Amino acid sequence: MSAFSFALPGRVIFGRGEAQKAPALIRAHGPRGVLVHGANPARAGWLLDALRAEGAEVLAIACGAEPTLPMLEAALAEAKGFGADWVAALGGGAVLDLGKALAALIPAPGGIMDHLEVVGGGLPLAAPPLPYVALPTTAGTGAEATRNAVIGLPDHGRKVSIRDERMLPRLAIVDPALTDHCPRAVTLASGLDALAQVIEPYVSARATPFTDALTRPAIGPGLAALVRLMQAEDAGARDRMAWVSLSGGIALANGGLGAVHGLAGVIGGVSPAAHGAICGVLLGPVLAMNRAHAPDPGRIHEVCGEIAAVLGCDAARAPQALSDWAREAGLPGLAAQGLDPALHQAVAEASLASSSMKGNPFAASIPQLCEVLREAG
Repeated sequence: MSAFSFALPGRVIFGRGEAQKAPALIRAHGPRGVLVHGANPARAGWLLDALRAEGAEVLAIACGAEPTLPMLEAALAEAKGFGADWVAALGGGAVLDLGKALAALIPAPGGIMDHLEVVGGGLPLAAPPLPYVALPTTAGTGAEATRNAVIGLPDHGRKVSIRDERMLPRLAIVDPALTDHCPRAVTLASGLDALAQVIEPYVSARATPFTDALTRPAIGPGLAALVRLMQAEDAGARDRMAWVSLSGGIALANGGLGAVHGLAGVIGGVSPAAHGAICGVLLGPVLAMNRAHAPDPGRIHEVCGEIAAVLGCDAARAPQALSDWAREAGLPGLAAQGLDPALHQAVAEASLASSSMKGNPFAASIPQLCEVLREAG
């Protein structure tokens, strides 16, 4: 067995109703903190009120979209002088990423560009991040278990990361009840992202026995839970999807991803499309590409078998059946999400520099990636 290592959040609390423990656990890190929440502050009111009841002074910052560099600069300017002891975030993956970035950068002596990958210095943090507590309200990105924060750069047409192992949350509280009654479109897109994040690490060239143990058992149950949630609200299915999302976050942080996320990171920088929806529409075509061209497609065949068992199709049709099911459930194609087909070549070329692409089970060519984009269009 080859050597491997893994890094995890300092502590994970998983279970329905466990979010009620958050105020006291957050307050234990100090009397002053920053709470990042989504566009609707009312959804975070319970936590903000409870923190203040614990005697905390809290600066609340809204994150109404996937974070961009201007958004991060504005939030950091507001938070730097507050004297925060901790940062907490309650929301979807965008909210968790902004919170994670603030926790990393509030103590940092340099500027944001020192630490941004690709377009900046990509330097490790010069000071330890503030204690960070993540409470996801969607089952998708697994950002509660990752060591990076994704930031959009509109002027560059790119999404890049601030990355440091110390950015792993000090505490992740994954309470599936926080995802109950999540809007259907968000459930579908985020759920397909979560599914991609257990499939890609499993077939990744960087897979390890640790990531295999998390991802392989989650694929079939994850898809089955998502199918159920497209039919009706179901607490048990929400529980399973929350576990799949957490498992995928841990796995991608320790085993890498693949072409779905390699392409998605570029598409998100040149279109208004949401990350989960991009990943969802790419998943089937990338599976088909990898099955056709990977030198050892055994794991990909296993994944196709899991998909076929849930969707009731032949394993040979599994990638197309997954795409068809997602479209029928309401997931739009890339063009409808805002990606100009004229950009396919440029997207494919730029994706080859992505760290995610390095985990793909084979080195995809630009024509192969362009075909994926056409299929997903």
